[in-house]
Amino acid sequence: LRFMPRNGTGVIIISPTRELSMQTFGVLKELMAHHHHTYGLVMGGSNRQVESEKLGKGINILVATPGRLLDHLQNSPDFLYKNLQCLIIDEVDRILEIGFEEELKQIINLLPKRRQTMLFSATQTARIEALSKLALKSEPIYVGVHDNQDTATVDGLEQGYIVCPSEKRLLVLFTFLKKNRKKKVMVFFSSCMSVKYHHELFNYIDLPVTSIHGKQKQTKRTTTFFQFCNAESGILLCTDVAARGLDIPQVDWIVQYDPPDDPREYIHRVGRTARGSGTSGHALLLMRPEELGFLRYLKAAKVPLNEFEFSWQKIADIQLQLEKLIAKNYFLNQSAKEAFKSYVRAYDSHQLKQIFNVNTLDLQAVAKSFGFLVP
Repeated sequence: LRFMPRNGTGVIIISPTRELSMQTFGVLKELMAHHHHTYGLVMGGSNRQVESEKLGKGINILVATPGRLLDHLQNSPDFLYKNLQCLIIDEVDRILEIGFEEELKQIINLLPKRRQTMLFSATQTARIEALSKLALKSEPIYVGVHDNQDTATVDGLEQGYIVCPSEKRLLVLFTFLKKNRKKKVMVFFSSCMSVKYHHELFNYIDLPVTSIHGKQKQTKRTTTFFQFCNAESGILLCTDVAARGLDIPQVDWIVQYDPPDDPREYIHRVGRTARGSGTSGHALLLMRPEELGFLRYLKAAKVPLNEFEFSWQKIADIQLQLEKLIAKNYFLNQSAKEAFKSYVRAYDSHQLKQIFNVNTLDLQAVAKSFGFLVP
């Protein structure tokens, strides 16, 4: 409590992504409004020199992404962290998933040993177990929330799936979004290129959407994220970068256009809706007939899913117009090609290969779902 700027950094909070770091920093800012301690944020994509100067002046409570934190620990000589009291690692499972395990180990080894450490994770895996042995004291205290719950997702969430062959996927998505354009909807894709293409296509054919993906500049991601947070309605297309930990108010629908990697990823995606007690939301999973085996895995993970009923007669038949558009518009055509290739690559890299087997993909049918005229 007697910490002053000259004492350097007393608390470090590590977050997996820039978006989550900014959100954590926003909450910290509110909490610190009536306190004298200094606080700050360091993350990839920001001005490193400015961050280094602020660290030199003394930031008592620091929010950071792993890569940038390690950079400052190794290369910012005025960063005073020998008085660290507390290390908090948030969404540790996500940090490991996106490939920061080595950085985390280096960070833990560089920081003073006499400190309190807290790890927060939505799931418990062997890798987290191994990391906790390194980061925590010999006898850590485990606190499980909802360990004995019957379902892995919240009560206010109505969730279901529809079975849809590859060639009809885009038509089903377009019809659904057109019908729900006055609602707040998030749509998940498996690759950045797929998000980029569908963003360009839908806006071109008069269905306004926004998007967040890893290939965008940080300022663009930040602006889009906060605009969507504050909007009452809107459609956000995204990759899983947006799925974890972010608190986006009043999302009506989560649509998983491309299948999640495993039940854990499904749970994290749908966790963006029906947040808080007494709130409700809806989740829709699109599945090819060959993917129905995934339901067994979801059931084993305590995720209750029913098949949603819908009428094929009401699906907008815009396939011919789409094919003509993609054939004649050079930029959309190039974008569609990249998206098609990245969809197949992402499908091939699925962990559950017995369910999501790239050899079961009818590539001509998949090409149709990207608007290509198939001979």
